[in-house]
Amino acid sequence: MKDNKTIAQFLGIKDFPYEIKDNNGKTIYFEESKGNWWKYEYDLNNNIIYYEESTGYWSKQEYDSFGNQIYFEDSRGSIILNRSKVIELTLEQIAEKFGTNVSNIKIKK
Repeated sequence: MKDNKTIAQFLGIKDFPYEIKDNNGKTIYFEESKGNWWKYEYDLNNNIIYYEESTGYWSKQEYDSFGNQIYFEDSRGSIILNRSKVIELTLEQIAEKFGTNVSNIKIKK
């Protein structure tokens, strides 16, 4: 049988709201005394890339290097795709794809 306790219930927390933060001070879990909870995941630029709540609703997002949302999907079936046809790669990534060193790559115009 699956245990359906929330994190606070499992830990025996009595002081609410209960909040867990990551090393950067961003909230990754928040729970109210009634058992409602929210989870968050962030990318390296502190954009929320995953959100989930105790109601069962969830959403996923992706962002480009400029902070623009390029993808959204949620549990209600919404999908928004704004990905560019432009491919962004570092020289290191290009070198890895071709199995060579960065010093061997020459860019022509």
